[in-house]
Amino acid sequence: MGDLRIGTDGVARCGWVGDDPEYRRYHDEEWGRPLHGDRALFEKMSLEGFQAGLSWITILRKRPRFREVFAGFDPAVVAAFGDDDVERLMTDAGIIRNRAKILATIGNARLVLGMAPGDLDALMWSFAPDPRPEAERPRGFTEVPAVTEASDAMSKALRKAGFRFVGSTTMYALMQSAGMVDDHLVGCHRAV
Repeated sequence: MGDLRIGTDGVARCGWVGDDPEYRRYHDEEWGRPLHGDRALFEKMSLEGFQAGLSWITILRKRPRFREVFAGFDPAVVAAFGDDDVERLMTDAGIIRNRAKILATIGNARLVLGMAPGDLDALMWSFAPDPRPEAERPRGFTEVPAVTEASDAMSKALRKAGFRFVGSTTMYALMQSAGMVDDHLVGCHRAV
């Protein structure tokens, strides 16, 4: 798969999209667009945590079920999940059945609930770097990092606050998907 790919619709996109229609929709409509709000960022944090060790398309295809069983990622509802909910989730083939990730999501929801409204958004966005000059936009995948000083710092701050499954690589993926950084390649129709 090349660094840049022309789709069947004639549109140039980042090559990781391939030919999958759901990946194309995600790339065109979500990836790299600024995302704000405690609930939305809690969902993104949770799904990125579930993705650790797996492909993003796996999570993307399971996202509707994740949203259903995790009550739309409403931190107040998820924070109230108990042992019966964990067991229910462990038997649901529509999600990733990883006990540590499920428990981390519940624990992270409790931490979000303990914050003032808007604090998770403010904390996460405080690590967003200044936009890079257009001349420094990545030309290929080799120019896109897996971690940065900003993702290291975000990970460290979240871990210090007690959050789990928030490693630097996971947080950089979140920064990309939530629009904190723009890694659309030169030539991609979304590179603006």
